[in-house]
Amino acid sequence: MERSYIDTIEDFADFAIGGEKAIEPLGERKEDYYLWRGLGIRLGQKEYWPWETFEEHIAYRVKPMGITYEDFVKVGALMSPLEEKKYEKYGFATPSGKFELYSSILENLGYDPLPFYEEPAESPVRTPEVAKEYPFILNTGGRFMPQHHSEFRHKGMGMREKHPDPLVDINPDDARELGIKEGDWTYIETRRGRIKQRAKVTDRIPRGMVNTEASWWFPEMPGKEPSLHGVWESNANVLCLDDPDCCDPLTGGWQSRALLCKVYKV
Repeated sequence: MERSYIDTIEDFADFAIGGEKAIEPLGERKEDYYLWRGLGIRLGQKEYWPWETFEEHIAYRVKPMGITYEDFVKVGALMSPLEEKKYEKYGFATPSGKFELYSSILENLGYDPLPFYEEPAESPVRTPEVAKEYPFILNTGGRFMPQHHSEFRHKGMGMREKHPDPLVDINPDDARELGIKEGDWTYIETRRGRIKQRAKVTDRIPRGMVNTEASWWFPEMPGKEPSLHGVWESNANVLCLDDPDCCDPLTGGWQSRALLCKVYKV
């Protein structure tokens, strides 16, 4: 609400959305653009930051589309005309121009060019001794929209009132065996750490699995260390495996799903 906005959804689609800030930043707050621009200038990169305001930067980005900043924030979204079967005219974005199941790019980089399955670094199959203590398979990608990542956690904005606490999905049979009821605060623990979320008992998740919500923090909690707005209380990242030896050798991605955990009532 305190800064203007433009987003291309990580540049994966031919559209842009945005809007004008509703109010000027309150108190001594500044837009994050001022932080990054100021840092860049102090590091000797002034020529890369010619726009004094974020609005000027947005205007620069939308200018090639033949529209001004003022018109862009009025319409709120821009989309290129849809063109079907573009591959017939341009081909695919591969060296051969074809859809490559056998990836020539990966082959040239020395990797297996064909898709293959590899057991996760931590699983009942690869690490059965760990599964004895941590028998549940954990997914950390739960969401309540529009709390997609870490936004809309502040009270008084409406979304936190609709969804005040983080939830972990658990199968009714598993919950019954563990003495967990709907709404109980529940610990979810891995070898890396432990968080707590409220139990959501549902048959939409199979037995032996749990699904935690991601990106939780609590703006009402103290901001200074060690609390940091409760970032360690319910944030699923605490549970994730990020050992460099366990990251994907090709992309560097870490395991945030299919982890091993145990669940018990607080």
